[in-house]
Amino acid sequence: MKKLMIGLAILGVVMLAPRFALAHEGHDHTVMGTISSIDGTNLMVKTADGKQTMVMMDAKTKITQGATKVDVKALKVGDRVVATGAEAQGMISATTVKVGAAAAAAPAKATAAKK
Repeated sequence: MKKLMIGLAILGVVMLAPRFALAHEGHDHTVMGTISSIDGTNLMVKTADGKQTMVMMDAKTKITQGATKVDVKALKVGDRVVATGAEAQGMISATTVKVGAAAAAAPAKATAAKK
């Protein structure tokens, strides 16, 4: 009887394992970092811990900076981004890419000397 119970338990685990493995698919993943390179509509994003993640975009990807829509051609190396989308093989197929606010301009130095 004990062997039968163990066999059924093992069978149950084997039957359910594929369901748990697939349960994570379809969930959005997020990567946050700085664009280290751009190749067409693909970005390499370097995270704070130094890891590189490929972010793939397509015509459906919504790219914004604040409330403003941004064209993919406006992205540049050094921009801070947060990309969200489905992950496969370490790459993210982005549904959204949010670009960080532009850095504040440094105040201009006074060029006129007091006379």
